[in-house]
Amino acid sequence: MATKLSVLVLSLVSTMLLLVVENHGEIIVATTEAPAPQPAGNYTNNFPMHGITEGSLQPQECGGRCTERCSNTQYRKPCMFFCQKCCAKCLCVPPGTYGNKQVCPCYNNWKTKRGGPKCP
Repeated sequence: MATKLSVLVLSLVSTMLLLVVENHGEIIVATTEAPAPQPAGNYTNNFPMHGITEGSLQPQECGGRCTERCSNTQYRKPCMFFCQKCCAKCLCVPPGTYGNKQVCPCYNNWKTKRGGPKCP
């Protein structure tokens, strides 16, 4: 039994070595970079463009941005809780009351355990 196992392991190792040699020993890793977010044109809120790109807010500015972000929801308390949590981590809140998350990738990509969006 032991000799059959060692023959099997030896054949697997030799097959893997042959595959590496056939590929000239190269390990190819594909990497892609996401494009930098570009803030889009006219925003009708009272805030300047400062604060809509990732990392551009100061922590003390999160309250005002989240108040604006959550102003049209009927679930204001949970919206404010999660918006402020996301702002504290990302230092960014997307402009407007809905959408526009593409300008703040950290805010957009933070997911719940179930895979849904964590940030409003």
